[in-house]
Amino acid sequence: MPRVKKGITKHTRHKKILNMSKGYFGRSKNCYSIAVNRVKHGLQYAYDHRKNLKGEMRSLWIVRLNAACRENGMKYSQFINALNKHNIPLNRKVLSELAIHDQKAFSSLLQKLAA
Repeated sequence: MPRVKKGITKHTRHKKILNMSKGYFGRSKNCYSIAVNRVKHGLQYAYDHRKNLKGEMRSLWIVRLNAACRENGMKYSQFINALNKHNIPLNRKVLSELAIHDQKAFSSLLQKLAA
């Protein structure tokens, strides 16, 4: 049985890691042994922070809604309470986009809720 050399396989494996480490600073982008660590940790952080991003986005929407509500003379908590009482099924993301891009519609919604 002939001897199998692993040059091609090893080169492919190294190239995969080095491609994933593009954009890193210093030897982390071109030294395989350092790049392996950085890529491994980077993938772990990406997995962990993917979960955190959902909560951070919700907080951002709430801050935006609070600012838009206060411009129209209402507090965020009063606004959400009025939405629930009137059975309006808009989520915070949609309401935030409405407050940013269509301020007239958002202010008319607030006036209907206040009345």
